[in-house]
Amino acid sequence: MPDTTGGRHAEIHRQIAAALADLVPSDPTIAPHPYLRRHLAEHAAEGRVLDDQHVPPALLAWESSSDVRRLLAAGGEEAPHRQWLQAWAALEPFARSVGPLSRLSSMLLSAPASLERSEPALPSALSAVPVTPLWSDCARPTPAWTTSQTEVTSLATVCNADGEPVAVAAGDTSGTVRILRLDGSLAHVPVKVHSGAVSHLVALKGGLVITAGTDGRVAAVDAVNGRLVRKVIVRRAQTWVSALTCYQQGQLPLLVAAFSDGTIVAFDTGRFLMRPIPSPRLRDRLAVLCGVEMPDGGSRLLFTEHSTVSWFDGDASAVHSRHAGRVRAVLALPWPGVYAVADESGNVSLCDLTARDAVTSVGCHAAPVTSLLLTAYERRPALVSAAGDGTLRLWRLPELTPVEGVLPAHSAPVTALTAVPGSVHDKVLSGGADRIVRAWTVDQQTFGQPSQAWNHVTASALSPSPPHLLAVARASRVIVRDLTGERQRTLLKGHKITALAWPRVAGRLMLAAALKDNTIMCIDPATPQQTGTLMENHYLPVRALVALPSTHGELLASGSADGRVCVWQPSTGELVKEFPDHKFTVRCLATYQGSGQNLLASGGSDGNIRIWNADTLRQHAPTIKCDQDIINDLAFLAQGDRGLLIAAAGQDGTLKLWDVHTGQAVQQLNCNDGGLGAVTAVRLPRERTALAATGMTSIHIWDAGTGRPLLQIVTGSPIHSLKAVQDPREVESSILLAAGEAGTMAFRLHHNRL
Repeated sequence: MPDTTGGRHAEIHRQIAAALADLVPSDPTIAPHPYLRRHLAEHAAEGRVLDDQHVPPALLAWESSSDVRRLLAAGGEEAPHRQWLQAWAALEPFARSVGPLSRLSSMLLSAPASLERSEPALPSALSAVPVTPLWSDCARPTPAWTTSQTEVTSLATVCNADGEPVAVAAGDTSGTVRILRLDGSLAHVPVKVHSGAVSHLVALKGGLVITAGTDGRVAAVDAVNGRLVRKVIVRRAQTWVSALTCYQQGQLPLLVAAFSDGTIVAFDTGRFLMRPIPSPRLRDRLAVLCGVEMPDGGSRLLFTEHSTVSWFDGDASAVHSRHAGRVRAVLALPWPGVYAVADESGNVSLCDLTARDAVTSVGCHAAPVTSLLLTAYERRPALVSAAGDGTLRLWRLPELTPVEGVLPAHSAPVTALTAVPGSVHDKVLSGGADRIVRAWTVDQQTFGQPSQAWNHVTASALSPSPPHLLAVARASRVIVRDLTGERQRTLLKGHKITALAWPRVAGRLMLAAALKDNTIMCIDPATPQQTGTLMENHYLPVRALVALPSTHGELLASGSADGRVCVWQPSTGELVKEFPDHKFTVRCLATYQGSGQNLLASGGSDGNIRIWNADTLRQHAPTIKCDQDIINDLAFLAQGDRGLLIAAAGQDGTLKLWDVHTGQAVQQLNCNDGGLGAVTAVRLPRERTALAATGMTSIHIWDAGTGRPLLQIVTGSPIHSLKAVQDPREVESSILLAAGEAGTMAFRLHHNRL
């Protein structure tokens, strides 16, 4: 009878979903009825037809339930024809507030299958979007469990009085604690607890969460009702809390906090009364604490000092284990006297207080290990370790046997972990410095991915005229691809590349590559052979390269971490001019040709912009002292009555336009997307200019004259390089090259569709 009832229920929802899908306008600029926007995906999921036919892209452009990724995750078995649903699910947390054309553009560029020319024609809803993908090797974004405006620094699973998980607490760098349902949605209004970052969260049975912060305070939050119940349990001025752990004193459960001044304070978990306990004086301001039960029923308090872990039993203390790097985490395991250690050398170690040899097993990461978490794998205790390169590893216990594979969880260091027990598999939640929390099923399929070295894009460049050649540097090779002929080949092997550019030498297009050894070489893409001699003058790696037109012919400009800008004659390797005027790293270069002058701009870590005349080889205008923190990228733009301006992408998250001649700020654009990594200018019809800048999750495009947002392309991960290539005779479209954590993509931007 239940099966029959369930079948009828699903059939009813299938019919409703099919009828509603017919009501979705094929034109994505026409908003569907609010009921369709909010409930069509739910009907399709209940009817087990959650696919692109029943929830078409034209509906996703307006979808407002914010639940598509959860509906897909709850659907169980993989269903066919979900390309656009899966693309939207990955972008959904970052794209809730963007418009329909921005959503469609983001989905089109994020779905790898849509880039294959063998694919059938695009849905009509996608034919009017302002972008056309040309090539991409970007990994599809992994769906986020939740996102945050600030970096998540701590996580804890909240359990009710019966020990069942009911929520997750997340603390961030702003001192706010958010209580989230198990599907990642917000359960209560966020609670402002600390004036600094929330460094630690400990969840107690019954829904109480103890918080500790960099403001030197320990507080308590009622996670069930979402309110602060104790603003100050203990506070030490001008300190931070370096550790917060549970500790058993006889039959009394306590919480113990370590402060950066070396003080240890204990309090009970009932009335928050201070409890004097014998404890050592800590000498490490970053000390980690951990309580460990012993075979005799007693407890020992473990504490760290740089690379050592010591025990204290109330009377005496002694160093127990030594490690290769500073200890970042210590975790008690389910066996008396056994604990795990993570250190900055990349090691995960098992240690036993009862064994002759302190360290019993060691496993390795490729980067410093930042966090440890106890979970279950195949119904047995297991350990998850997180590293500074954004990866997670799973280890079987008690032998510390690795589950073969490395999970690339984040594009930035992992900052927090927690586990949510499940009936079949546990879920691990990981928070990263990329401001994303992701959920992972603890099984072989998730964690058993083949081990591979991180292979991020280190440099990219697109040739200025057709046929456009795309050069991408990864690891120790440069791949060059013809965007029109779909041909690619390796142009350079065995060198780590830090910057690329396409100058012309004697009228022939060459690829200039800055090597890790601080030199620059030119390569003929037709042969491929080195031309001319190495350019050697920098004593730190080159961070930026640009082809520089001038009355002296086409030159090459380089900006380096040594604070210098150098101008070269690429045909001979001769150093033409050196500008040693930046105090710190030169991070970006930009060029301008017009009004009978050729200009070069440089910006960098000193927060300054300098403008050079490429013809006279002298500084052209006063130094612009920006107030945007580090300057990550620059772009020139001529704005009619406003004259020549330069746009600066700042680490503070602002895009400012500066008058080149006066050095005054004339306009500021904000996108609330973290530090800006790159900026480029695009000429539009009717003497308009667009500015495109990249943040942590999106490419933002504005009308430079009015400051009006035109398009937001959601990427889900940071883009570090963005360049526009445009034929001087072509104003209908341009090609944009974007490279970042997930890979490289080239796409055509149609100006008349913006």
